[in-house]
Amino acid sequence: MRLSSPLRRPRPARSRRWLVALAATALAPGVLVGCSDSDGPDRAVDAFLAGWRTSDLQTVGFISPAGSKLPAADVAKEIRELSGELVATPPALRRTGDPKITADIATSGFRVEWTLPGGARWEYDREVRLHRGGDGQWQVIWEPKVMHEQLTAGDRLGLRRDTGPRAGVLDGGGAPIVAPRPVVRVGLQPGEVTDVKAVTRQLEAAFRAVRPAITPPVDLSDLPKRLADADDGAFVEVVTLREEAYRQIKSRIYDLPGTKFQTDKLDLAPTREFARALLGSVDPAQADDLAAHPERYQQGDLVGHGGLQGRYDERLRGAPGLTVLVERREPDGTLKPTGTELFQQEPKPGQAVKTTLDVMTQNAADAALRGEKRRAALVAVRISDGAVLAAANGPGPAGENLAFTAQVPPGSTFKMVSALGLLDRGAVTLDGPVDCPKAFAVEGRSFKNSDNFELGMVPFRTDFARSCNTAFAALAPKLGPDGLAQAGRALGLEGEWDLGVDAFPGKVSANGPPVEQAAAAFGQGTTVVSPLAMAAATAAVARGRWEQPKLVLDPAPAKSAPAGPQLRAESVEPLRTMMREVVTAGTATALKDVPGAPVHGKTGTAEYDDNPAHTHAWFVGWQGDVAFAVFVEKGGASTDSAVPITERFLRGLRAR
Repeated sequence: MRLSSPLRRPRPARSRRWLVALAATALAPGVLVGCSDSDGPDRAVDAFLAGWRTSDLQTVGFISPAGSKLPAADVAKEIRELSGELVATPPALRRTGDPKITADIATSGFRVEWTLPGGARWEYDREVRLHRGGDGQWQVIWEPKVMHEQLTAGDRLGLRRDTGPRAGVLDGGGAPIVAPRPVVRVGLQPGEVTDVKAVTRQLEAAFRAVRPAITPPVDLSDLPKRLADADDGAFVEVVTLREEAYRQIKSRIYDLPGTKFQTDKLDLAPTREFARALLGSVDPAQADDLAAHPERYQQGDLVGHGGLQGRYDERLRGAPGLTVLVERREPDGTLKPTGTELFQQEPKPGQAVKTTLDVMTQNAADAALRGEKRRAALVAVRISDGAVLAAANGPGPAGENLAFTAQVPPGSTFKMVSALGLLDRGAVTLDGPVDCPKAFAVEGRSFKNSDNFELGMVPFRTDFARSCNTAFAALAPKLGPDGLAQAGRALGLEGEWDLGVDAFPGKVSANGPPVEQAAAAFGQGTTVVSPLAMAAATAAVARGRWEQPKLVLDPAPAKSAPAGPQLRAESVEPLRTMMREVVTAGTATALKDVPGAPVHGKTGTAEYDDNPAHTHAWFVGWQGDVAFAVFVEKGGASTDSAVPITERFLRGLRAR
């Protein structure tokens, strides 16, 4: 007797259609294009794409590829987890075309557009499948590869950032100013230090002996704690010294108990003080950098601070490369790349910034200021083309470019400007007599000469060479209310300059009362200048025409000032003669035996408050094709400070 087989219930037609359709979604024949009506899958696709960005998918139904229902909250969570490092910046998403329908299965294309850190764009096309349920509603068939074809459950998107090589600041010859140079890392091995306090004192004393002085001084206040916290065999770095600085103190520190030394190379300027404020520095990203530009910098990045390095940081550093990769969490919780890379943007190397700086001239300028304890500056400009050859700054904050941005009275160096204005107006001649009394009064205010000297009635050239204040105060009315300002503008003062870095072009007194005009005629009153402005004005006298000083050549500044008019030969020739006599028979005779071409110049002592004893010191001049300005804050008499610095600078140029 045959037993009948178990009774089987017929499968619903819709379920059979679901299985067939899911297996055949790639078949083209018979595919229908969905209409954009209320029952079409396009609405579900649009809701899914909108919810992806907002993590709110409650209006969307989801099923797995096997057909089981998925909670919308679980899908939203998985999308966030898959997004990994990109979770905070969800992509822009848009449907591409109308869905294609085969029975109860629809396929819809969409575009994914990620904006990555730094502005890079990662774009690709994906497809999402949908199933029409028994209620007629379209459900998204969710799986990780909807997000990207190479993602699976448990993956996440990660980022790898690769910085390109930083470009350099170049000198006038096109050579990098900053280049790899040998350094020595001085450190201690805790287990070999027998007396922490003693070795700390000895190191501090040695570091103070380095010349030029280390600025800021090495701070070892936390060294005992660092040694106590480190392993006995660790290398606890104390300081990194240039090789030449290390050699100065090697004999004092090499045999100290526990000292260890590591040689290395770092990108450095030729010397520690080389155009320090003008160039700026390159340092690891600081907290302020990361807070101000989280999209630009990451921990460990090198960032330019101050000067040219700061101004042109984006150009010099280039653009980092970025790789989007797939990561997976290890059993211990750490994330590890799987080796799958989904997108890559190669790093772009930085572009160099070319300047006019001349290494030899800059070294001479830095050496001339070495040892100066007061704030000071020296600027050198090539007369033939206006190129800035050197910008040196003495003691002071590392980023303070006093050479370009100081706003201080010029003192008697401004007699160069006053004399040009007087000569232009025919108010004086080279040998015409001008009285130089001990004192000269204007509306009750008495003007005096340094040390109360008097010359009597002497040729104007003598008044200039000996720097007679009273003579210039008496001549002020002949300049008129704005004659001094006009003469200053002929020498480039008050212009709108664009050197590629901040610079103060000066401000000249004009239209003041008689007392102000008298004071301004010899560089007091409300006139203020920078060393760069005076160096450029001096170069104009030597050249016969003002040209804006040049510093950054590439990228070329957008708004360089046009050259000034040709100076009148009948005015500028006598002025040059007088500036030569300052050196041969006037206030700067210490320079008359400097080797090389004749030196021309003008000394200056500038009061900066109501106490006549409080003065800045100046010297401006030129030799050969190099014009320069030297400024010493609170330097007293120029013959005691500015002139000796000038002599060291000029002799240094000849010695190199």
